[in-house]
Amino acid sequence: MVLYGYDASVYNSVQGSKNWVAYFGNPNTELIGAVNTAYTVGAIIAGFFLGGPLADYLGRRWGMGIGCFLTIIATFMQTFSPRGNLGVFIAGRVIIGIGQGIALTAGPVYIGEMAPVHIRGKIMAFWQMFYSVGSFIAYWINYACSLHRAKLGEWDWKTVVIFQMMIPILIMSLLPFIPESPRWYIQHGGQVDKARAALRRVRETDQDVEDEILVIREALEFEKEAISSSYSALWKDRSVRKRLLLAFVLNIGQQLTGQGTLNTYSTAIYKKVFTSSSQIALINALNATFGILFTLNAVWTVDRFGRKALLIVGALGMSVCMLIVTLVGEKTPTLAGGSKSEPVGIAIVFLLFLFIFFYKPSWGATTWIWTAEVFSMNVRAQAVGMSSQMQNVGNAIFQQFFPTFLSHRGFATFYFFFAVNICLAAFVWFLIPETKQVSLEEIDVLFGGSNHVEKGGDLLHVEDAHHAHVGIDNVAEDFNQSDAIELDKTTTHHATEIKE
Repeated sequence: MVLYGYDASVYNSVQGSKNWVAYFGNPNTELIGAVNTAYTVGAIIAGFFLGGPLADYLGRRWGMGIGCFLTIIATFMQTFSPRGNLGVFIAGRVIIGIGQGIALTAGPVYIGEMAPVHIRGKIMAFWQMFYSVGSFIAYWINYACSLHRAKLGEWDWKTVVIFQMMIPILIMSLLPFIPESPRWYIQHGGQVDKARAALRRVRETDQDVEDEILVIREALEFEKEAISSSYSALWKDRSVRKRLLLAFVLNIGQQLTGQGTLNTYSTAIYKKVFTSSSQIALINALNATFGILFTLNAVWTVDRFGRKALLIVGALGMSVCMLIVTLVGEKTPTLAGGSKSEPVGIAIVFLLFLFIFFYKPSWGATTWIWTAEVFSMNVRAQAVGMSSQMQNVGNAIFQQFFPTFLSHRGFATFYFFFAVNICLAAFVWFLIPETKQVSLEEIDVLFGGSNHVEKGGDLLHVEDAHHAHVGIDNVAEDFNQSDAIELDKTTTHHATEIKE
């Protein structure tokens, strides 16, 4: 997630560099939009067609590793693009989109499958927080470079870009030392011993491990017998289809709240308020810093108040912020240089920071949490990959024309985000069910599907064995002590076999 946050902030950062603009021949707003769209096209292709199959066939760790490797290659391409050749930079953006589309499919699936149910939301909230850590690193590096532009020359933006290799190198060096998903082990060849060893590293007791192994086996048995694991299963099963469509809307909505635009074009937005590029870089860096703190609110709220309440409160808070930003920007005078007065600038920055306060723990963290936990094992990787990349579908459509939209309409553009957030709050209120404290294997029931654990238990005769054992215990209670001892001699062996 640091990888994702850093990349989302890199392109926003380099747009503020006059050296980057001059290096690529002063691209117009349509070309600037195309550079951003190039990333989303690569990410959408990977999320829909590559991320799921790779995470399913090779494992969650391999999915993350391949995505990181492609990011390293793309970073070199962007950093050392020939002067004036924006095409090479765009090609690098496409490849980095493919790499991140693969990694961001495997990542949340892996975490969701490894996390204990009672703290799954907290762990995913921390995971989302590291998006802000990535932005934090990118923006502070950019701010430091902006203070020494005269000395660095074109390396003021190249330094920001090339530092993106730091995180994928770190991830690739750590992957061999973390356990693979136990659900993946059991799904592929019934590798129960490896699954057990993986769970022992992240569970408190052996009993926790054995209980979870049984639940996983029951769910997988039902899914193997009753449900297809191909892409067609996403549309054949009404329950899965419903979840997929809800997750699509949720993830597109995450980007249309206004956060996706602020991440990519906050530099262009702040240019309408401030004239100093280093001042804008500092504001972006502080925004990322506060983003880390604000995301931490999800850690203690998401498992206490639930996913649904956070999404609704977040959407309503963001809508109010966007409305006030629009009114302040529209109703205050613009100075001769095209900027606003200092008090107005401070007010707008405060409101956009307040927007982040509402966004980070709600639509920032909770959208990922909900998406990663609502799909059953047989379709989880494909569905999470497709759903998460709907964020980029929303971006690809909207961000392409946003620079032109902003240049023509100015702060009136934010009326759009005000309206979208109101609609998103209503959408969650009426259509999104609460998933707090529900195990991954039993979550289908919320959407009108079968309980995979119960159905799988029937197929494995787990329930029958339990009833048989309980029945024998009840018979023993009807005898006196001597009869019970005699019963024990003749039936205990058989009862033990049934229980096993």
